[in-house]
Amino acid sequence: MTRKTLVGAALALFAASTAFTALPARAETTPQAVLKHYAELAHAKYEDSLTTAEKLDKAIDALIATPSEKSLKAAKAAWIAARVPYQQSEVYRFGNPIVDEWEGKVNAWPLDEGLIDYVDASYGTESDENALYTANVIANPKIEINGEAIDLTEITPETIRSLNEAGEIEANVATGYHAIEFLLWGQDLHGTEAGAGDRPFTDYDKAKCTGGNCDRRAAYLKAASTLLISDLKDMVTAWAPDGDATKNVEADPKAGLTAILTGMGSLSYGELAGERMKLGLLLHDPEEEHDCFSDNTYASHLNDAIGIRSAYTGQYTRPDGTKMTGPSLSDLVTAKDKALDTEMKGKLDTTLTAMTVMKDRAQKVEAYDQMIGENNVKGNEVVQKAIDGLIDQTKTIERVIASLDLGKIELEGSDSLDNPDAVFQ
Repeated sequence: MTRKTLVGAALALFAASTAFTALPARAETTPQAVLKHYAELAHAKYEDSLTTAEKLDKAIDALIATPSEKSLKAAKAAWIAARVPYQQSEVYRFGNPIVDEWEGKVNAWPLDEGLIDYVDASYGTESDENALYTANVIANPKIEINGEAIDLTEITPETIRSLNEAGEIEANVATGYHAIEFLLWGQDLHGTEAGAGDRPFTDYDKAKCTGGNCDRRAAYLKAASTLLISDLKDMVTAWAPDGDATKNVEADPKAGLTAILTGMGSLSYGELAGERMKLGLLLHDPEEEHDCFSDNTYASHLNDAIGIRSAYTGQYTRPDGTKMTGPSLSDLVTAKDKALDTEMKGKLDTTLTAMTVMKDRAQKVEAYDQMIGENNVKGNEVVQKAIDGLIDQTKTIERVIASLDLGKIELEGSDSLDNPDAVFQ
């Protein structure tokens, strides 16, 4: 089984998502119209995230019912496909408090996987920062959190929700995409060498059970999938025409435009260029890659970049190929400063070109965790060029903010970019 095989179903989505059409500016675009369409795109992206998560849930049901190489492979492919629309929605996180407060339920990372299931001996047995580092909920029906005995005899969506950030430790990620990813792939023990996680399907086979506790592992996987669907439904509701998130961005045009640009700038700079990419490159540490079990990191980064451009251009391609267009931030900027709009779109495209080079390398040469490895000059250069594109487009985002007279907007920073020496302290 290869990464190329697993991502095959998702490649058409990448192609469709990156093939945006140049549209003429609308003559009298208003901020209100832009915000209405921005909310419509959010609703569509979360709907698509929900639909693909429901397909993943069905694949998980099939894996649990009939564990095999084929059913495990199908569940992995469904997980990869589900990441495409979700990652394109991440630009809505920063600047929209409703999304930011919710996001930790579905996409928190990195996680201390020893909380959930068995781990390799190289993982160690304890951590000074996390008493639940190897709690192994799947193997232990009773654990202790801050001196309190917790009964986990029955693994349900409610019980694993209670474990998320248990002991007030952010690394205790018990729910969301990455918990499911770990349960499908297992640990990636290859470091910066070739290979992703290789959990055997027999970890779900009650008759040939490897890893022990196959019934509880299946219960945990199903509970996590059930929660993901429930959480995504909440966000679909929030971005419906009468939803709270939609009402928030449409209530005040200036605040709404600020939300769009905060999302674009903060995801571009502090989150993606900094925490998700530069940190791992500085440390040459595969543990710092976003989808570290599946080696799908390159795709998640690419789809974040597609989502950032979508927030500016108002264009989005849905998984079924439907193209959505409408009044956009680009239209507003064109009316103020056409040259600045051209510059902004050019820089967004430059970043996407660099991300596409990274994607091609991941599919044809080496995985993302190999690219960031020490002494991998060419791989490091490919990743750094994508980081450079993100940093450069953020500078133009700041010029757009000034052009639209939105005042001072605080964008997310990152020590990895702003104070790299601190990373090594």
